[in-house]
Amino acid sequence: MKKLFILSVWFLLLLTLNNCGTARRGEPLFEPLTSATPAVAQGEVVFMEYCQKCHPGGTAGLGPAINNKPLPGALMRFQVRNGLGTMPAFKEEVISDQELDHLVAYLKSLKSAKDKP
Repeated sequence: MKKLFILSVWFLLLLTLNNCGTARRGEPLFEPLTSATPAVAQGEVVFMEYCQKCHPGGTAGLGPAINNKPLPGALMRFQVRNGLGTMPAFKEEVISDQELDHLVAYLKSLKSAKDKP
């Protein structure tokens, strides 16, 4: 009986977390990137593979929005390598240094696109 109660609580918690999010989920907040360099394009590939699930389009999802962080590239790299809060760390075996440079370029271009009127 106690086991059924615990499973029910977990099920309700997962159901609630699955439905939490912003009302704007899936709706783009700004125009897509149009003048992407090869580094930005490769960074988008890395982003889609590792970041999109929690930060859809750079906006808030399971994780906070990352297209509005005024962080310099070095701090972005530090956070990706070491994680923060519930964000996992992505070591060099997962995201190479070059892929991380491309990812930071992509994140900066997302912020630039968001800041355009």
